[in-house]
Amino acid sequence: MRDRNVFGIKRALPRMSWSPRNLYNLYRRSLTELKDETVFTNSGNSLFQQRWKSKQLTRAYHGDFINEKIFKRWYLPSTLPDVRPRTSRIASSASAAASSSSSPLGTKKGLAGVGVMDDVQALMKWANRSKDAQREQNLKEEEDLLAQAPVASLMYEEVERRIDVFIFRCCFAHSVYDARRMVIHGWVKLNGRKHTNANTRIAPGDMVSVDPEAINFLQKPREPEKQPASESTESSTESSTEEGADAEASKDPSTPTREAIQYFREPNKDELTPLNLPPYSAPFIFIPAYIEVNFLTCSAVFVRRPTARYNYSEIPSPYEADGEIMRLSWEWYNKVRPRMRSKSQLARMPENRKEVRVIPGVSAHPAKMSTTALI
Repeated sequence: MRDRNVFGIKRALPRMSWSPRNLYNLYRRSLTELKDETVFTNSGNSLFQQRWKSKQLTRAYHGDFINEKIFKRWYLPSTLPDVRPRTSRIASSASAAASSSSSPLGTKKGLAGVGVMDDVQALMKWANRSKDAQREQNLKEEEDLLAQAPVASLMYEEVERRIDVFIFRCCFAHSVYDARRMVIHGWVKLNGRKHTNANTRIAPGDMVSVDPEAINFLQKPREPEKQPASESTESSTESSTEEGADAEASKDPSTPTREAIQYFREPNKDELTPLNLPPYSAPFIFIPAYIEVNFLTCSAVFVRRPTARYNYSEIPSPYEADGEIMRLSWEWYNKVRPRMRSKSQLARMPENRKEVRVIPGVSAHPAKMSTTALI
């Protein structure tokens, strides 16, 4: 569970919040002497201490309200995903190897000047298919770049699927704690139905809607406190004199009244939605690439799961996506990974929605694969 003083200046742990104190803690972790604590190449800490510190920093931001035991059991992936594209390179390599074995010119030794290319590219060059060879080379270079994608941050992919974290990423709440309050109090709808379970992990294609009355910065500011009796009498006398002046001015048809001037100068404020953002919230207002938001209806769609590519990760984090902190955090959890879940533990698993694709003419449930097909 999350701590009491989540924005403590002494520890300076960044959180999922737009609070000015959180921005100050983020500044201290980025540009002050606290930054040197996470430069482990110049640190005298042991490997255990480095992993523990990295785990503390990343977990303070990614789901600090989730119990550590629950996080390791239900939100920690078994392995990091492979973000490289799925291509039929194995089949093409096999066919190229078969064709090259029948012809002596198809081998790497038979082709002059193509010793660095593989069999597929060499065969295309020999067949005067330069465009296909160039396309194959570009595809291979792209795969090599994707192999260097920062996948360490994808260990928190399941946390990003939580409905409360999703609402915070959509900028419907100023903190993930406020987003959790919206869900529990019944201000959120999942696919058009009221949803009150904040632990639900949504699936691609799910739509989440928030009642605008629950969003704090879309409400009118609070009215000032009532004035004392002495000040109210003075204001009443001033208003009476102003009304008398307006009455005299209204007698003259060429003099416009105050109501008419105000009507043409200012629009009707009752028809406009107020927007009162918290102070210093600009650095936190952004939408990730895997979310599609409609602010007119206060609804958003979870398009797909977050992924990573060369030098870019779609999971927002105050730390480098493939830096020492993320890598050491993964090493820590890789050491303390829980055992296999039993049936009783699976029965207590939080709600995890699965993606369902309905194709016309195809049954929704896939056919069961026979055991003989796996042999």
